[in-house]
Amino acid sequence: MDKGSITRFALLIVAVINAVLNLIGYQTIPEAFVNDIVAVISGAYFIWVAWKNNYLSKKGVAQKEALKKHNLA
Repeated sequence: MDKGSITRFALLIVAVINAVLNLIGYQTIPEAFVNDIVAVISGAYFIWVAWKNNYLSKKGVAQKEALKKHNLA
């Protein structure tokens, strides 16, 4: 297993524990804090996706040129 898989699995376990405790009646993590964290993570993820899926870097420009050269873009 790689680090990403372990991290996602650990976050899943924390989320499930939090959900179960909320169902029982314990407020473990304040909702405003969760909303702020989700907003920050979502924003960072969308910026990363935009960077990876667009030809913005030197490597990306070279990849786009290679695709055009082989009539793949």
